[in-house]
Amino acid sequence: MTEIVLMSDPRVVAIPVTECGERLVDVRGVGSLFVDTRKQDPADAFAHLREGVVERLLKAQELLPDGLRLLYVEGYRPPSLQRAYFEEYADQLRALHPEWPGERIRTAASRYVSPPEIAPHSAGAAVDLTLADAEGRELDLGTRMNASPEESGGACCTRAEGISEEARAHRELLGSVLTTAGLVNYPTEWWHWSFGDRYWALATGAPSAPYGPKELTPSG
Repeated sequence: MTEIVLMSDPRVVAIPVTECGERLVDVRGVGSLFVDTRKQDPADAFAHLREGVVERLLKAQELLPDGLRLLYVEGYRPPSLQRAYFEEYADQLRALHPEWPGERIRTAASRYVSPPEIAPHSAGAAVDLTLADAEGRELDLGTRMNASPEESGGACCTRAEGISEEARAHRELLGSVLTTAGLVNYPTEWWHWSFGDRYWALATGAPSAPYGPKELTPSG
């Protein structure tokens, strides 16, 4: 996709889900990913992803130059938490733009937080991550992770102009290894990548998404 398609787009919503039943696994058990705890929740849901996504992250990390690592920040997000995030941001937009109708609020909110019914994070299919050096220090990718469009002046968009050459190079490196491993980017958030969800299916031409919304259970 060369255009920016938002999560709320009817084409994303129309993609069917053929749930494969793959379990959620704790990425901290794979050993080689740096895991940041800034988004840690009481149930440790943040550290979980579908097995297929974890496999692709490990492949992507192998493609990085010596001395660089992926820094994992957040993966699975329970549907209830996703709904709370979406409504919180939508409320902020309503306060900023009281004249906007509900559908415009929903569309604008989906630039930054996916509508809960189609959220890749709630399927265990999406990961928020960045690059770090061998000691775990984050590299410069132009904005802080999870910077909103309002906060960053749009610099959160993957192909945003106005960021440094170094930050651009880091984004391109991150994108190169993750794309090679089979993940797709949500273009309004340079840090958000996914595999197996509806957005991935639309981007790749897959007929359906193998991962749908899922609740975290003791067995995954």
